[in-house]
Parts: sequence; structure tokens; C-alpha cells
Amino acid sequence: MNKFLAVVKHEYKKVVLKWSFLIGTLLLPVMAVVFSVVPALIFSIKGEPTRIAIVDPTDNVASRLKANLSSEKMAERAKKAAEESLKNLSPDQQRQLETSAAQFQDNFIFVEVDPSGRSVEELRQSLLSRVSANEIDAYLIVPNDINAVDAVFEFRSRKSSDFISNETFRDALNSAVRSVRLANENISEEKLAELSRPIKFDAKGLDETGAEKDTSGVMIASFIIGLLIYITLAIYGQAIMGAVVEEKETRIAEILFSSARPFELMLGKLVGVGLAGLTQLGIWIATIAVVIGVMATQADFAPIMQSVPTISPLMIVCFMLFFLVGFFTYAAIFALVGSMVTSLQEGSQFAFPPIMLMLVGFYFSFAVIRDPGSTLSFWVSIAPFLAPITMPVRILAEMPPFWQILLSLGINVAAIAGLVWVTSRVYRVGMLMYGKRATIPEVWKWIRQA
Repeated sequence: MNKFLAVVKHEYKKVVLKWSFLIGTLLLPVMAVVFSVVPALIFSIKGEPTRIAIVDPTDNVASRLKANLSSEKMAERAKKAAEESLKNLSPDQQRQLETSAAQFQDNFIFVEVDPSGRSVEELRQSLLSRVSANEIDAYLIVPNDINAVDAVFEFRSRKSSDFISNETFRDALNSAVRSVRLANENISEEKLAELSRPIKFDAKGLDETGAEKDTSGVMIASFIIGLLIYITLAIYGQAIMGAVVEEKETRIAEILFSSARPFELMLGKLVGVGLAGLTQLGIWIATIAVVIGVMATQADFAPIMQSVPTISPLMIVCFMLFFLVGFFTYAAIFALVGSMVTSLQEGSQFAFPPIMLMLVGFYFSFAVIRDPGSTLSFWVSIAPFLAPITMPVRILAEMPPFWQILLSLGINVAAIAGLVWVTSRVYRVGMLMYGKRATIPEVWKWIRQA
């Protein structure tokens, strides 16, 4: 027992005390913040305003288009969209919307064009020459009859890749043309807007007791949990394989086998590295909990916090248990692969099947999110190799009956026992083989040996 604990302590310290562990543990939360904040900052950077020349024979569309692109209209439209998604806006969010709307207005500068006495072709050539001379960046030619079925609004721009501004301009143009068409038919736009207003749709989920719960954030939270477990299993499973291959290449296994039994060495390695992975996962979960706790104290994040699912201490315990189940399952497979191969390069090739198994479990988690109470969700959440990822997602989406959690743990622990037994037999012989990769018949012979 002392030798086993010594191996566990050695393997745990070897992983945890590395700079790579510290950097990786701190890097994931930082990367999550970077990938969520940096794109928003990049898209918020203002480019130079687009100078647009508008040719409108009646000026009805042009005047409404300019009004639709005003800061007041943009703020009103953004506020309406935000209220539909967030329900309640704080004063800070209101000011942020107004600032964004003002920035969109500044993205366009309208250049007056007098179309009188010139044909469409002459106007087009004149506008193209002004684009070539860098006097304008884009132009819009409004057809004479905007009600015609084949009416085409010709828009040309040097900034065709600016999809944000172009989409905003298109929406404003559609709204302007609709207003003109309604006015021509003597239909009140305000009355039409009132009749076309969206319904107030109150949609909430129900838990197993029939109580209401907000499920809007469950999919995101489930995806994050499943992804964390998948990444951690992949990283530490391959770390086990690398450690086994390294011991074979340095031929230190012969010395180790003289001090402890192969089974003690292998199991100590699995437990030590597994505890290191559990430490890292615990730090990540604690970091997420701290961030959520800080956000909960801020009034600005109140609408977001309403959609965050409730995570009980029992759920956290279940997450940790299924992470350990998943780790020992896949670590045993990676240790088996490491015992069979002679180099890390060969091991990387054979690591593809267990990685694919984890990926299948991750994909099945999406089906579990959609219907956690279905027959498919039941079977994939108790099946070996899949349950370590799918059951935590199912628990977060909708807590299953406790007997199903125990059944899943029991089946997967039994699978781990079988895997460890097979791996220990291969490990005992394979670690002493050098220069030749084991074949399947040879591995089967090692397993059958008493």
C-alpha cells in the first residue's frame, strides 16, 4: 500500500508542479474571456464612414432612408430587439444601445445627387467616375416605380465586405420602401405596426416535480460542462499514454518493476494523474462559480443571471464522480495503447479511436439536452465510454431519478474494473518489450496468460 501511495504522490506532483499545468489551468479561463470579449471589441472598432450617393427621382425613399439611419431610429430599433431578448434593460444598457446607434449613424455620409435631365445610364457612369475619383464610396439608384414587381434597387459599394454596415443599410432601405408603399396605399404605418406587433410568448420549462424553471441557459451551460469534461479527459488520457511510452523508451520500467508490482505502478499512475486532472477541473469549476457569484451581485447582469441554471452541491459531486469514471475509463485505454507501442508517434496514431469515442459522447450530449427524459438519453447516459460526458449534461438539463445515476456509476465502474484488468496484463508484459510494436494476437496472448 505504501508503494502504491508513493506512486500516486509522485505522479500527482509530477503533473501539478509543472509550469504547463499552472499555465493551462489559468489559460483556459483567460482564453474564455478573450474569445468572448475580443471579438466584440474588434467589431466595435469604427472604420471610416461610407459616403453614399442616393439617386431618388421622388426623394420619398431617400428621405425615409436617412430618417431610418438616424441615431433616434437606430436606438429605438436596437432597444426593441434587446427588450424582446432581455425583457428588462438597465440604465447602463440603455446608454450603451444609444451609443451604438449613434456610431451606426456616423457610419454613413449621404451625398446629394441631382438626377434631373439625365438618364439612368448617364447617372450610373457619373457615379462610377466619382467612385473612381474617391469622391464617394457607394451609390444607390432607386427605380422610378418602386411598386413594380421587377423593380431593382441598384447598390454598388467599394466596401462590399463590410457586412455589418451593409446589412444595416439594407434593413433601413427595406423599411423606407415599405413606408412609401404603405403611404401610397393610404395605410397608416403606425396602425400596421400595432397590428403586426409580436405576441408576448411566455415559455418556461418544467422540472421533474412540475415546478417552473428557466431553461434558456441550460444548453449553453450543458455545452460548457460537456466541453470541459471532454477536453480534460483528452488531455490527461494522452498524458497517461505519454508517461507510459516515456518509461518504455528510457527503459526505466525494469527498475520500477523491481521495486513494485506492475499493477501497483499502473494503478498508482492512473490515480495520481486522475487526481491532478480533478484538481484542474475543480479549479475551473470554482472559477466559473466565482465569476457567476460576482455577476449575481451586479444589477447590470440581472437579466443574464435569470437564465443561469441552478447548480446544487449534489450536481457538483456528480460531475466530479463522472469525471473520475471517465478518466479511469479512458486512461486505462490510453495506458493500454502506450504499453503496445514503442514511440509516442505510434501512440498518437492509436489514440484516434478513444478520442473518437469521447467525441461521440460529446455529440450525443446535444441529443440529451434536447430531451433529457427520452429513451435515447437514458441509454447513452448509462453506457460505458459515453456516460462520463452525457450523464453530467443530463443531470444539468434535468435531474434523472437517483437510481439511474447509481446504475450508470455501477455499470461504468464495472467496465473500468474490466479495462484495468485487461490493461494490467498488457502493461505487465508490454512495458518490457522494446523495438517492436505488439500485434493484436500477441496482446490477446498476454491477456490470456495467468
